[in-house]
Amino acid sequence: MENQKYTILLADDHSILRAGLRSMLSSIPEFEVIGEVDNGKDAVHSAIALKPNLLITDISMPKTNGTEAVREIKRRTSDVKILVLTMHTSESHIFDALNSGADGYVLKEDDQTELLNAIRSILAGKKYLSPSISNNIVNGYLNPQADSKCTSSWDLLTRREREIIKLIAEGYRSKDIAEYLSISIKTVEKHRTNLMKKLDLHSVSSLTNYAIQQGIVCN
Repeated sequence: MENQKYTILLADDHSILRAGLRSMLSSIPEFEVIGEVDNGKDAVHSAIALKPNLLITDISMPKTNGTEAVREIKRRTSDVKILVLTMHTSESHIFDALNSGADGYVLKEDDQTELLNAIRSILAGKKYLSPSISNNIVNGYLNPQADSKCTSSWDLLTRREREIIKLIAEGYRSKDIAEYLSISIKTVEKHRTNLMKKLDLHSVSSLTNYAIQQGIVCN
């Protein structure tokens, strides 16, 4: 196993971060970066086509977000290990990622040693959480009552509604969204109406502001 080369796919919409990760990982003999993408949809396609040992992905990305990409990749090719590398520290983001099938969760503010520990642990078949967010996870499990009392508006949305609000916030029209999701324009409009009612928001700008506050898109 000492000479094994592990293949890695990078998914992040910031090219400078991807370049930094590629440079760091390529300097380590046991790793080989075989691809990089800047959105969740391409992350899914590339993971299925390239079958890397590991995908390192952010959560907030254009089109399909990282959490949905993780879920889809794990559904279609469970052999790919997935490490979420993100700035999001909230319990909801962490639990969503883990429930979607992520094998590890590390913060962008963590140092290189932490990232390498996470990568090696996951490739060895273990789960890994950044120590800096472990308290969040422990508190969530120890205080489930507090968690249940604080159900967020985001939790009320269906997966499809979450996809649609993200695309709306990114500036896509109903026609574009329908084509992207392979559904009818009428269905898009129905979902848009439902999520506006659930969130009590009544304009594209208010939906966009909400998406930014939730970390679904970047401002």
